[in-house]
Amino acid sequence: MAIQNRYDFMLLFDVKDGNPNGDPDAGNLPRVDAETSRGLVTDVCLKRKIRNYVAMTKDQSESAENLKSGTQRFEVYVKEKAILNNQHKRAYVAIGRKDVIEGEEKKRKGGEAVGEAQAWMCANFFDVRTFGAVMSTGINCGQVRGPVQLTFARSIDPIVASEHSITRMAVATEAEAEKQQGDNRTMGRKFTVPYGLYMAHGFVSSFLANQTKFSDTDLDLLWEALSNMFEHDRSAARGEMTTRGLYIFKHDSELGNAPAHKLFELIQIRRTNGSDGPPRNFNDYAVTAPTVGPMSDFPGVTFISKVG
Repeated sequence: MAIQNRYDFMLLFDVKDGNPNGDPDAGNLPRVDAETSRGLVTDVCLKRKIRNYVAMTKDQSESAENLKSGTQRFEVYVKEKAILNNQHKRAYVAIGRKDVIEGEEKKRKGGEAVGEAQAWMCANFFDVRTFGAVMSTGINCGQVRGPVQLTFARSIDPIVASEHSITRMAVATEAEAEKQQGDNRTMGRKFTVPYGLYMAHGFVSSFLANQTKFSDTDLDLLWEALSNMFEHDRSAARGEMTTRGLYIFKHDSELGNAPAHKLFELIQIRRTNGSDGPPRNFNDYAVTAPTVGPMSDFPGVTFISKVG
């Protein structure tokens, strides 16, 4: 069954001596708000990490199951080097409508079978029924608006991108080695944020969940991914990244029992007393959150803290 409650949540994470989300239009510098110098991490970047976690922890083998089984699977639709139209073909084969794609691979119209193919995609791909997808490229499986939406993450304080010169003690080709005339070192640069604490907001709609059949099992997997995704995404470029808080507001109704912005304002993040200079670790901040359980100030809302 699809979820029957609305949820709003706040994700708090930090980075130390790493680049949380480079901007390809700025030489891979950490993304930053030009007016406030606060760091940014895009929603696309966060969704990528969620997808990677799901792909790592759930079976990704192609399944011959069709909708008649009623079993949801956890394949990832948007992944590296994926050919999306091949996934669309699988949907039409599974529902017994190979005629839609045979000899007409570029056909955009699926007729009355589009809805059934779209339902198959939602049932088999976690990220389709979670974030939605445009599946009308070439072979048409329709468009799905996902129940889970994320904002950009924004740093609590301004950040400064540190630029570091690095050297490589080898070259790639013999021709390059000859040009170096005995010195094979080549120069490069990398950019890091000394420290940044970032906050993103998220929303889960039960109405859209009914359309994609986003279930409580999917929701639990989402919370698990948000809590642990950085633990399995280590690299020299990203340094130390850690989920510091996942604060969830569960509404008793599908429409919701309080405005999201009012609930988010209850979580206060301040610099600790006596902290001098720019922040350099999580202990330089104090986070105040409501008591876990039903909220007296907002009847019908329950506060849940998964991390922090």
